[in-house]
Amino acid sequence: MRLSITWHQALSIFLWLIALHSFAVGIGLIVMPGSFMEQLGYGSCSERFFRTQGGVFHIAMAVGYALAARNAKKFECLVIFSILVKLLATVFLFSYALFVKSLAAIALSGLFDFLMGLVLLYLYRRTKQEVPHEV
Repeated sequence: MRLSITWHQALSIFLWLIALHSFAVGIGLIVMPGSFMEQLGYGSCSERFFRTQGGVFHIAMAVGYALAARNAKKFECLVIFSILVKLLATVFLFSYALFVKSLAAIALSGLFDFLMGLVLLYLYRRTKQEVPHEV
């Protein structure tokens, strides 16, 4: 038995995985104790607002990724937006790590956003080459 999926299906699956990742990061930022952030090398900040704001942002992005995953053909603009978000996140994170504070967590986040964006771009381009078939 051979499992065969289309490029559109692969794109959708990958977008669901990115949505799940973004949602998990968002929840993590909201519930994570400040002491854990200090262990990662960030300075002490007892105010939870910015971690919570970042968490809510990631959850909102997860909704966008999920909408794109649900129907990538209909919401093609959200697929393109998702690629752009990953590109911008990569530039921001690498720039921050290079010019502001060199932390492994920031550099790794940049690397993973770059890889996710690269895979998204590849899958999106493959969907554009895919020949539609009649059902």
